[in-house]
Amino acid sequence: MKAAANTILREHLATTGNLSEQELEQVLVRFQQRQCRKGEALFREGERVKHIFFVAKGLLKLVYHDDVAKEHILSFAMEQWWETDFQAFYEQTPTALSLHCLENCLLFQLPLEDYLLLCKELPTFERFLFQKSIAGHIASQKRILSLLTNQAKERYELLVKQFPQLVQRLPKGQLAAYLGVTRETLSRLYSST
Repeated sequence: MKAAANTILREHLATTGNLSEQELEQVLVRFQQRQCRKGEALFREGERVKHIFFVAKGLLKLVYHDDVAKEHILSFAMEQWWETDFQAFYEQTPTALSLHCLENCLLFQLPLEDYLLLCKELPTFERFLFQKSIAGHIASQKRILSLLTNQAKERYELLVKQFPQLVQRLPKGQLAAYLGVTRETLSRLYSST
């Protein structure tokens, strides 16, 4: 299982990172494989975020709980996606967020010390992470604009168009929370499409 899982990370880095074989080996030895069960928290509010995660298999959600314990979903991460609380990870401060497994997951985690070391030693890997970071930033901006400017039906249709496989895997309550609507509104959106 470990060899097959390593192949997933290797292929991802090879196809998107433009790393040489030697650089790939240098990167891969820094990652730790981690298996997690559905419902498990990788970190919770108030904790320090020790890792950035690459999802080899499974589905994660990054959430914020407000003062009345209402859950606000910032993002989901499925196969081939990267996730963490980037601010808390980089600044090594306690997080205001939580990261949970929505399915059984196979992850690769990279601690900050190794992350920084690889960026220093391998400019190719640093560029790869920079490109991933920019793509994530753009996606976050698009989501914020969609929440500010689109009606619920438009947000739902956009999500279905962009990530149909994600929509199929999410429980309806999670999908409704991500879209900023009630389950009843989501049911009406489902029935109208």
